[in-house]
Amino acid sequence: MSDTTPCITTDLFSLAVPGTAEALWRYDGAGASYAIAPPVFEIDGTPRTAVLRDVQAVGETALPNGAREHRLAGTFADDPALGLELVFRVADGDPVVRLHYVLTGTAAHRLTKTAATDALTYLTLDLAEAAAVTEVRFSEFNEMVHSFCLVEAPLEAWHFADGVTAMGPMLVAEAPGRAWLAAYEHGSQVPDAFLAFALAPARTAALRAVKGNYVAGQTLAAPYRTLWLQFAAVAGDTAALAAAYRDFVLHHQSQNLASRTPYIFYNTWAWQERNQSWHGAQFLDSMHQARMLEEIDVAHRMGIDVFVLDTGWYEKTGDWRVNRQRFPDGLQAVKAKLDGYGMKLGLWFGPLHAALTSEMHREHTDCIMGWQGQPAGIHQVWETEESQNLCLVSRFKEDFADELIRLVKEVGVTYFKWDAIGQYGCDAPGHGHGDADASASERADSYAFQLGLAMVDVVDRLCAACPEAIVDFDITEGGRFVGLGFLSAGKYFLINNGPYFHNYDIPGDIRNWCNIFVWPGPARGWICRTPLTFDKWIPSVLFLTHYLPDDPAESQLINIASLILGQNGIWGDLPTVSEEGVARFGMLLGRYKQVRDDITATALHRGGPVGGNPEVYEKLHPATGRGAVCLFASARGTYTYITEAKVDPRLYATDGATVKIDAESRAVITVTFDKPSARIVYFGVE
Repeated sequence: MSDTTPCITTDLFSLAVPGTAEALWRYDGAGASYAIAPPVFEIDGTPRTAVLRDVQAVGETALPNGAREHRLAGTFADDPALGLELVFRVADGDPVVRLHYVLTGTAAHRLTKTAATDALTYLTLDLAEAAAVTEVRFSEFNEMVHSFCLVEAPLEAWHFADGVTAMGPMLVAEAPGRAWLAAYEHGSQVPDAFLAFALAPARTAALRAVKGNYVAGQTLAAPYRTLWLQFAAVAGDTAALAAAYRDFVLHHQSQNLASRTPYIFYNTWAWQERNQSWHGAQFLDSMHQARMLEEIDVAHRMGIDVFVLDTGWYEKTGDWRVNRQRFPDGLQAVKAKLDGYGMKLGLWFGPLHAALTSEMHREHTDCIMGWQGQPAGIHQVWETEESQNLCLVSRFKEDFADELIRLVKEVGVTYFKWDAIGQYGCDAPGHGHGDADASASERADSYAFQLGLAMVDVVDRLCAACPEAIVDFDITEGGRFVGLGFLSAGKYFLINNGPYFHNYDIPGDIRNWCNIFVWPGPARGWICRTPLTFDKWIPSVLFLTHYLPDDPAESQLINIASLILGQNGIWGDLPTVSEEGVARFGMLLGRYKQVRDDITATALHRGGPVGGNPEVYEKLHPATGRGAVCLFASARGTYTYITEAKVDPRLYATDGATVKIDAESRAVITVTFDKPSARIVYFGVE
């Protein structure tokens, strides 16, 4: 160990790196000191704790999002041939530190698994001083709403005494006057853990690998880079910590800041699906230039920012060239009309798919996904030609990223919807997730572990070349890479139509439509608003959810009031929306745009249960008083709500709502309902 301990400082905390067994690094902030024990790797059959000597700063970089990256490195105290680099990202005004480790060695050093399981401890936390500890889960799939939902589970004394594990990805601790957290950036559906916090009776929590984190025998001739980890501490309680963490996710977790912009998105799929289910047409019958130009005109009048062409715009998967039969000029007329309206172009992609006749397939036959000795099946993709899936944890990854960059430059697309990426599916050797010496099950777990990281790499490569690009990852079904990992690069496409008949054991005629909530009215809103609880920790702008524009007015008000809470998605049959309905959307979304930055920056406060009377959402910026209050009810009557925040007195209220400003500058809102609907009150608008 060096005599001088390297230190990194911000206006809120400092990081010291003593490199000892008790504290590889230490976080000093919020009136306390937190020692983080070093990682432990199994190398050549022996657990090796990263106790370091000669720790030195080796680099500092200013990042586009305002954070700074600091790199420090040292050698193992018991073996100078082994080294560890510590990479910290910090920002002034933000208590969250984001970090990962890079383990280096020689070709003679190998990561091993003597017990046939991953043997890697990322960090260990001392929670002895915590009065309360909570596991925060972001990837629990709730079948009732057919969506991933937030779960906050208290960890009691007996959980530590019995040595249970908590998947997380976040642990939150609270003591009088302060709160802190540790988290990891990966993803998978609960309870399919790739990492977990192991609790111990001494009230410690060790973040350990579970499966797939590395392959047995993996040489250190190529450095081993861990996942990104997070740590934060604040003066105050868990609510204060959540607010600070939410701000970190919005501003400093990702370099791809366009993904955090509260655009309003429209997607063509709802009409494609309606046309097929209700009218006996093909999914792609409406995917042509005339229909798209017609929809763009309506979307502009409604206030849409990003117009997304769902599946069928392409000639074949893999090569992703515009279908010239459907769009004779290669989307030039579509892009010109969008540009004229100041709107952005979005396109659907199945990243794993490659048509059998595509150049991408022909040039990547060594990257075809395989399972139990058989190549991936051949399947038709949405009424286009037959395709086969390629492994993204292979050299195919870079070529797919280059294909997206080409489309930005040649077609002008800036929004990419990614679909059909399940977590598992490849155990073939030689791709980058294990060779023939590894078992098929280990290769499968390694693929599943690395898949999401490969997705992040593709998005980061795309956005480095095209900073305006946004990638949404469709998680409308379970078994996806869901957690904090993908949010470092993009955002989630959370809900399209929600539950199916089979979610409710209803044997109805699903030949008409397998989804339940595809009609106007209040029910779809109940389903779609349920996951808004994510907004406590992660801004809802990162969970795109689609609402319906269909008449009548009462349903339109429900859907507008719902989407402006941050989920910001619309789909439907735009040309059939009444002139009054189009104008209603245009007027109310126009006012939303005046305060959407305030709404995005503010965690929601909900009063009343989803589907209750009333169900109220307050999104008012505490510093400006700008934002919105949305009130829903299904029972006739009059209801009163008083805001927690002080408000900007410049306001607009929809019919059926009256507002008085009290002596404390809070709004007293009285709403009347004679049928199920919603009321919206904007504050700080002209």
